[in-house]
Amino acid sequence: MTLPHRFLCVITDDIHNPVELAQMALAGGARMLQLRRKSASGRELFEWAVRIQELCRAHEALFIVNDRVDIAIAMKADGVHLGQEDLPAAAARAMLGPDAILGVSASNVDEAVKAREDGADYIGLGHIFPTRSKDKPVPPLGTAAIGEVRKAVGLPVVAIGGIDPENVTEVMKAGASGIAVISAVAGAQNPSAAARHLVQRIWQ
Repeated sequence: MTLPHRFLCVITDDIHNPVELAQMALAGGARMLQLRRKSASGRELFEWAVRIQELCRAHEALFIVNDRVDIAIAMKADGVHLGQEDLPAAAARAMLGPDAILGVSASNVDEAVKAREDGADYIGLGHIFPTRSKDKPVPPLGTAAIGEVRKAVGLPVVAIGGIDPENVTEVMKAGASGIAVISAVAGAQNPSAAARHLVQRIWQ
């Protein structure tokens, strides 16, 4: 399974109903949905995952589960995204098999290289700009890091962190294959319109 060319990934937040948010993001042109809700139970995540995957299938988009390899396997999601503190990528790849998409977060070249060696299909690189979605103890990487990581690992780079319509063109020109956002869509008054605007800027 391969990633789309130049795409928007929307990550669910901790406030909105993830199924409703997914529906609006997909209507706006998102090509990847990532279900992320650290506080939810396994049952909640599974039930949301099944419904979001149905929506993604209808929109020909990819469905990725954050962190929970067990849930991704149980409901046959398209893939999993892991952070540096989650299950090691090599162990996740062994569980998922060769066909599922495996994304791994990285904040520098060394982490990205290790992720590639462990079987990652793409690197979630960030945070690129200052962001309010998560507390970050380190300064933003800036767009130059996108090209550096892509050159070092040869994998698609999905940029995340503080990305909005004003800076997305700069991010794509720096070499990103896609962008991942939370608040830029989930925090918008009209998430569908916000997603559509981002997709338009991605292709400019």
